[in-house]
Amino acid sequence: MEIKAIDVKKLREITNAGMMDCKKALLEADGDFENAKVLLKEKGQSKADSKSGRTTAQGIAVIQVEADNSVILEVNCETDFAAKDNLFNQFVNNIAKLILENDIDNMDQLSQESFDEFENIEEYRKYVISKLGENITIRRFQRIKIDGQIGSYIHGTKIASLVMIDGNDAELAKDLAMHVAASKPEYLSTSDVPQEIIKEEARILTLQAEEEGKPKEIVEKIVQGKLKKQFDQITLFGQEFVKDPDMTIDQLLAKKNASVKSFVRYEVGEGIEVEEVNFADEVKAQVDATK
Repeated sequence: MEIKAIDVKKLREITNAGMMDCKKALLEADGDFENAKVLLKEKGQSKADSKSGRTTAQGIAVIQVEADNSVILEVNCETDFAAKDNLFNQFVNNIAKLILENDIDNMDQLSQESFDEFENIEEYRKYVISKLGENITIRRFQRIKIDGQIGSYIHGTKIASLVMIDGNDAELAKDLAMHVAASKPEYLSTSDVPQEIIKEEARILTLQAEEEGKPKEIVEKIVQGKLKKQFDQITLFGQEFVKDPDMTIDQLLAKKNASVKSFVRYEVGEGIEVEEVNFADEVKAQVDATK
């Protein structure tokens, strides 16, 4: 049967699918719009399912802050090319907004939410995958109820940090968020470091000191000194302030008569093992994905 251009245009406006995909769907559905919509949906899901196993180590991290609510979110894709796509960025920001508006705290809650014409977030995700030709994963997020002064910082689109302090010193909160982004603290203070990590590090340092022939009576002092130095590097309070290395964050907070309630730092792709891909193969994969 003959499919009119106006019908293809109408279906495209309804589904946002490509012109050729709409025409093929209408031909297969004998011009029936509802059946064509179902066919396009099934095609998109099938395309998304075929990409579900691909590693997603690129993407973006975003922060959204409202009057008494904030969220930090990381969503991943396969390539930096896709991470810059408007549809991908729109998807990420829509998810962040949804988390804030509905007070969502975990992935299970998020998966049950609907968005616009999509029955659930998984359907929305698969739709974006079908358009981009790349796998997408909502990796992690944290919603923070604001009880104090929030500071946020995003370096490009790859590193994001949120810091909440007591009081209302917005400049200090912002400075601390920048520091967290730059210095990558793992814990707030030494008291937050798990005991098993402290014990293991102490054991290793003790063995090293003994192997070096240090006197037994000073081994404990050597170990404690090295432990403090190690933990100062990974705890926010022990780190040197990036804007003034002559003082630690603990000293800065004492000077400002402030305290940190919490902090979060996301770096896109952090901890994800990436298989090395030949650049020519990656370009070819991008071309194939558009077919």
